[in-house]
Parts: sequence; C-alpha cells; structure tokens
Amino acid sequence: MRQPGWLSGAIHFVIIAVAFQVESREVWPYALLAMSAVSFFAWVSNYRRYRHIQDLPTSRVASAAQGYVELFGRTELLPGELLASRLSRTPCCWYSFEIEEKGSDDKWKTVDSGSSVEHFLLVDDTGQCVVSPEGAEILTHDHKSWDEGSYRYNEWLLLPAAPLYAIGEFSTTTAGAAAVGEERADVGALLAQWKANQKQLHERFDLDRDGKISLKEWELARLQARREVRTRQAEVQSRSVEGVHILRKPGDGRLFLLANELPGKIGSRYRFWSWVHLVIFLGAGSAGLIML
Repeated sequence: MRQPGWLSGAIHFVIIAVAFQVESREVWPYALLAMSAVSFFAWVSNYRRYRHIQDLPTSRVASAAQGYVELFGRTELLPGELLASRLSRTPCCWYSFEIEEKGSDDKWKTVDSGSSVEHFLLVDDTGQCVVSPEGAEILTHDHKSWDEGSYRYNEWLLLPAAPLYAIGEFSTTTAGAAAVGEERADVGALLAQWKANQKQLHERFDLDRDGKISLKEWELARLQARREVRTRQAEVQSRSVEGVHILRKPGDGRLFLLANELPGKIGSRYRFWSWVHLVIFLGAGSAGLIML
C-alpha cells in the first residue's frame, strides 16, 4: 500500500519528537542508537526485497516452473466477477482502505481499515494466472485521499488492465484435481436446488409414495446427485487440459509482492532505501556511541 520507507521514517520521527520533548542532552545518545537500530532492520528488509527482485528471472505464465517465481503482466478481473472499492466504489481488482478520525488533540486515529481478498487474474501474452492477494505486500501508486468533516479517507487500488509485477508461490491445479476438491460442495448445492422444488423431489425419490422422503430415499438422492456432478465434471475436464495456474503467499515466509509498476523502478526504490538506512544505521550509531 504505502511506499517503502514510510514506516521506518515514521518511527524515526517519533524518536526525534520524544527526544526534543524530554529537553535533556543525556537522552540524545540513546535516541540516536534507537534510530540506528530501526535503520538496521529497515536496511535488512529493503535489501532483502531488492535482492529478491534482482535475482529472480521473470517467467512467462505458460512456462513458469512450479514454486517461487517472478511474473509480469497486467491485471484483469475473473470472468463474470465485479469488484468495487469500499469507499469510492471504483471498479478494481483489489482495494485497501483506511478511515481516520481527528480527535480533540488534533491527532488522527484509525477507526476502520481493511483489504479485499477476492481473486483476480495476472495475464501475459502466454496465458493467465489466478492471483490470491491475501497476505501479499502490495505497492500501488493508485491512491486516493480526501477529508469529510473530522474524518480522513484513504484508499489504495489495483485497477483492471494495469501493469502487474508479482513474486510469489506458483502452482498449477489440474482440472481433475480441482473437480475432486469441489465435488462435495457441488453435490450439496445440487441437493439444495432439488429441495427447493419439493414437488419434483418427491416425484423423483419418494419411491413408496407416502409423501415423505425417508433416510434411504434421501441416500438415493445423494447418490444420484453425486453421479450427475461427476458427469458434469468429466465434461469440464475433457474440455480443459491445461489446468489452472495460481499465485499465492509462499508457505515458507518468503516475500509475496504485488505491484503495479515496472520491476526496474521497484528494485531501484528498494536499493535507494537500503542505502539510506545503511547510512543512518552507521551514522546515527557512531554518533550515539561517541556521545555516551
């Protein structure tokens, strides 16, 4: 959402503000050492992201290996899906929002926030990949902010047909595997559809015509529903041989990054902030040690 460097910058600002409020020179060595410690962790974080972007080759969707990959394409909605942002109702593929309230002390306090988790597509010239954005670090320059009374509204978006750079865990689910996983849900949905039409349900499965569906008759209905679902899935599988590509958060904790910018710009930004924090780490740490 926010660009690299904002969190460490905010912490540095708080440390400096507290040091000025204390109005004692004795606190400054500890403030500088605290800034140095924050910058050390920020340097590690930014440099790690920079190396991920630099070291991973960009793959094509159709030929990407299973596992940790880097992809570049454009965002698209899933067929038949519509998503609008929470605050401005802008059509989008992903959104995050934050609502802040200004208190009596003139300080802003977050009162509500959230992000969408709906899947969308990354499309390149070789194919398409379903993106599950849950747990991703998302960088976007599509940001809206406005005030209404004592409230401030912030919104970050990934818009359709925009560039999308992604690093994450890539896997391909075959049509057959997907059918097995969805069979139970499809059977339940079909049975619910039959129950909604009681007349037709009794005509098909009330074998003794006593006006009730016994446990044995209901089990027959379940078996028939399972047969019909498997027939449908077989038809789908026969038409789909490539399977479904999915990009999600790696299970081992590695970086899961989505951004609507070119990878070169993102890498340069992380490299810049890694150098900035390295300088602050060394400079503030040395000054703090000298002043002790």
